[in-house]
Amino acid sequence: MSYRFNSYLIGIAALCASALAQSQEVKLLRDRTEAERPAIMFIGSPHLANHNRDVITTTVPDVLMPERQAEIADVVAALARFKPTKIAVELASEKQAELHLHYTGMLAGSYTLSRNEMDQFGMRIAAANKLPTMHAVDWNKMPPGQISDLDYQAWAKSNGMGERLAAMTATSPLNDARMKTTPVASWLIENNAPEKLAARHRRYFDYAMLSNEEAKPGANWVASWYGRNLKIFGNLVKLADSPKDRILVIYGAGHIPLLREFAVQSGAFTDVDPMPLLREAASAKRN
Repeated sequence: MSYRFNSYLIGIAALCASALAQSQEVKLLRDRTEAERPAIMFIGSPHLANHNRDVITTTVPDVLMPERQAEIADVVAALARFKPTKIAVELASEKQAELHLHYTGMLAGSYTLSRNEMDQFGMRIAAANKLPTMHAVDWNKMPPGQISDLDYQAWAKSNGMGERLAAMTATSPLNDARMKTTPVASWLIENNAPEKLAARHRRYFDYAMLSNEEAKPGANWVASWYGRNLKIFGNLVKLADSPKDRILVIYGAGHIPLLREFAVQSGAFTDVDPMPLLREAASAKRN
């Protein structure tokens, strides 16, 4: 056997050894065992600050009123028993420094909590568990393509589907009325009930139907919605850098079906049902 052939075999062996070492170093999500999956709990919340930036808006009663603050305290006490190691909220990841500043300000007494759910739930639960910070994991930038390719609202109005669009985006006066007369824990129980999450998720398939043979802005927009949630999911995976992590995710309820689907189907996380803790909050008795 020639020296050149021996060198070739040695080179192949080295490449194989290198590839094996790399495969051992890189642990794919799909290969995680149950013991290697961090726990994750998703809490879908209405936007308590009434920012009205969603396609379908909900009018939330003022959560700074004393009665609502007492109800929120019940929710916080219950969810704190999950003992999260990290709390992720719906804020652009590039605003992490701002979030940390607000959180440490709250701990120091120099920041007043806003109506936002990341403050009312997230900061209070983080403080109860003595966490050093909170984590901004949102992504909501312009997706690839031209905005006209995604503007299903303008397209529907100019292509005879205005009534269909109005029906799809109609708010629920009944839901708004119920929120005035039910406790905060009940809001969360309803928002996180499997049947409610499934119904909320189904509406996106109606958006996909806003199209014709020449243009498919509805499907393009739904694709961007899936893409946004995949990017949020990627941020959650990076956040959970230990199998012992327990991640509490507080997000707009519309995101929860996809985020939970990605978390479970990828093999990245072990999903923890929030309903037992939310029911505890709903049944809490205050003095």
